[in-house]
Amino acid sequence: MRFDERLSVPLWWAVPGLIVIGLIVLDVVLGHPTWPAWIPAVLLVPLLVLAMARSGRSRVTLSEDRHGQRVLRVGPARLPERFIVGVAVVPAKDKQPVLGPELDPTAFLLHRPWIKPMVKVTLDDPDDPTPYWLFSVRRPEALVSCLRAAHERGR
Repeated sequence: MRFDERLSVPLWWAVPGLIVIGLIVLDVVLGHPTWPAWIPAVLLVPLLVLAMARSGRSRVTLSEDRHGQRVLRVGPARLPERFIVGVAVVPAKDKQPVLGPELDPTAFLLHRPWIKPMVKVTLDDPDDPTPYWLFSVRRPEALVSCLRAAHERGR
């Protein structure tokens, strides 16, 4: 089984960004009436597009590498499936304690506030002090079922 999800920002976030750009253009026009109004817009719209693209460039994937091993990739991190001993969905209502007082400082964390649910993957790697991975994902049940199916097949 495969899983692939991009943790992109919602497109509607462009609307508040464009409103802010419009207010900046208005401010420049009122403050410097001799300047063309298109100058701040031409400078700021690409910055908005770049900020939205950079904020949403992380991916969560579960696939096989070139050696046939299943690998979970979360953002820049890579985890072979053989080190996964437990998987759990963290619903949106349980995020605060998991990200607050219960969070282990040595855990791997990839949190995107605009994505409500998270997945917690417990590890058993003697060479790695990371006890678990905690990361945002829009379809946590699909990822958990893929990981469990892969784990069952590997037995």
